[in-house]
Amino acid sequence: MEVKKGNLSIDSENIFPIIKKWVYSDHDIFVREMISNGCDAITKLKKLDMMGEYELPDGYKAKIQVIVNPEEKTMKFIDNGLGMTAEEVEEYITQIAFSGATQFLEKYKDKTTEDDMIGHFGLGFYSAFMVADEVQIDTLSYKEGATPVHWASQGGTEYEMQDGSKETVGTEITLFLNEDSLEFANEYRAREVLEKYCSFMPVEVFLSKANAEPEYETIDEEDLLDTDEVVERIEEEKKEGEEGEPKKKVKIVKRPVSLSDTHPLWGKNPSECTKDEYIAFYRKVFMDYKEPLFWIHLNMDYPFNLKGILYFPKINTEYESIEGTIKLYNNQVFIADNIKEVIPEFLMVLKGVIDCPDLPLNVSRSALQNDGFVNKVADYISKKVADKLTGMFKTDRENYEKYWDDISPFIKFGCLKDEKFGEKMKDSMIYKNLDHKYLTLEDVIKESKGMDETEDSGAENSENTDAATEGSTSDSADSDADKDADNAKEEKKTSIYYVTDEVQQSQYINMFKAQGQDAIILTHNIDSAFVTYLEQKHQDVQFLRIDADVHESLKDEVSEDEKESFQKTADSLVEIFRKELNNDKLDVKVEKLKDEKVASMAVLSEQERRMAEMMRMYGMNGMDPSMFGTQATLILNVNHPLVKFLVEHKRSKNVPIICKQLYDLAMLAHKPLSPEEMTAFVQRSNEIMMLLTK
Repeated sequence: MEVKKGNLSIDSENIFPIIKKWVYSDHDIFVREMISNGCDAITKLKKLDMMGEYELPDGYKAKIQVIVNPEEKTMKFIDNGLGMTAEEVEEYITQIAFSGATQFLEKYKDKTTEDDMIGHFGLGFYSAFMVADEVQIDTLSYKEGATPVHWASQGGTEYEMQDGSKETVGTEITLFLNEDSLEFANEYRAREVLEKYCSFMPVEVFLSKANAEPEYETIDEEDLLDTDEVVERIEEEKKEGEEGEPKKKVKIVKRPVSLSDTHPLWGKNPSECTKDEYIAFYRKVFMDYKEPLFWIHLNMDYPFNLKGILYFPKINTEYESIEGTIKLYNNQVFIADNIKEVIPEFLMVLKGVIDCPDLPLNVSRSALQNDGFVNKVADYISKKVADKLTGMFKTDRENYEKYWDDISPFIKFGCLKDEKFGEKMKDSMIYKNLDHKYLTLEDVIKESKGMDETEDSGAENSENTDAATEGSTSDSADSDADKDADNAKEEKKTSIYYVTDEVQQSQYINMFKAQGQDAIILTHNIDSAFVTYLEQKHQDVQFLRIDADVHESLKDEVSEDEKESFQKTADSLVEIFRKELNNDKLDVKVEKLKDEKVASMAVLSEQERRMAEMMRMYGMNGMDPSMFGTQATLILNVNHPLVKFLVEHKRSKNVPIICKQLYDLAMLAHKPLSPEEMTAFVQRSNEIMMLLTK
């Protein structure tokens, strides 16, 4: 064939700048496109062999070679696929946006499927011009009597084609790298890119450096292959006392190792995979040497083809990023690791791989096109996660509980975001109680009903207490009346008490435990919204933080005979504390608590506390909390000696310091003190210790 020159058949003379700037966002992606084209060529040749239209040579081994040459500033991609004739080069290379894979599928549509083709995007080959000043193709078609072809273009709109010299069937593409892309001629950089995009290609991929010094390895002679190049035969000396013939070894040119795992774990049947394989795969792909909590193997053929493995990683939510990594593949070709559309928002913590040939990718395969199909994939993944968790809950409760603290924030978020997910998980949600045992919500409700019965009984026996303290907070009488009305409405609801900070609320926890009462531990930020969600789902249940009120089981009964004196004591204490703390609006309530070691404590109604949290959430910290009634109530225990002392020694010089200390101690067990309050508390504590020395 004479040298043929011509213009590339393109719609715009600016096609290459468009490819460089808009079609492909990452320049290293050309490696993926070159390898993908080679994989397609090999796949087509194998199909032709299966259909009897071509016979593969004996010993044929499908492979793609990548050769870098830093001296000549080149990068070669060599495949042993079906190659091309001059007419096919003209059609598939010079006519941009006309895909050889599409043409092949049309011809053999009854004999093969699109799933077997990786690169059916016509622009793939032209990604090479992002990094190369010139691209050359040397190819020889599988067709009998075919003539090798040499094609070259220097990145403009012109090309040159003539007879070539290639002697083996397949295609060799040579990239003459531009000055800005010489990094790709470096063996280590090329390996990095190949491992990024081609770790799981369906064809073995080998990397080598041109003119590199050969490397050697020593193996047992019995392991020698016909293809091995033997450099030296070595006979080891027989060790003393060793029976049999001494082992014979051979020194050979080091065998090339494929960078591609052609049969990735996700493509296998889950029953064929071992725990060690799952963990090894996780560590290899994500470079995370902490063992994952558990994993979910996806394997779906209908109504769409999807395979993959999702891992729940073990993370410290306080110090580590909670965003995971989902690597998306299309027929084992890496697409991206930042496509969020296929994973529900609440599962972004997951690490994993998903291979879905049916995903609607854009021309560069780097992003998803808007399509309802993507939502179906996300729904399927959500369902599989729920199925896995509910299955573990039923059959592996011990490990399920072991993982729960790590995964519960994300599961709760899922319930808030996805109604279907929440419905599936509702019976498998568990809650840790004060003894760190895990209970279902049904168990918690049953237990709490027993607490409520005890509380109702205590309430009937403590009417005198309420009457005695009613006048002690006259300034807030209207507020108390409103609370009573609210309590009447909530009378039939089961109260579930919960803890948000085991250290901060330890005083309340110990009082609960002493009376045989229980609560659940909800310490994550999302729990505030989650308890509201649970109340909406269970209209007969209300959640109260453990410091929302004084549980009736913690109180002693005030007898009828004590009523009058109790009232006087309460009035006196309210007056003393408001005076010494210089706060006429201080909400003080006097109780007779069973635990005589507790002098004071603070409570804040659930409704008011949630209002305060909402204010903080929406950035309303600057507003006056008193506008919403979010001032904690000081509870004083008349059974404690310090409180009795205040009543009996009103004029003592120590009354002011005791009042302030009791107030701060109550607040310390309720919430952190401000810097100013903490400074005053420490100084006052020192003064109290000095008093003990006198």
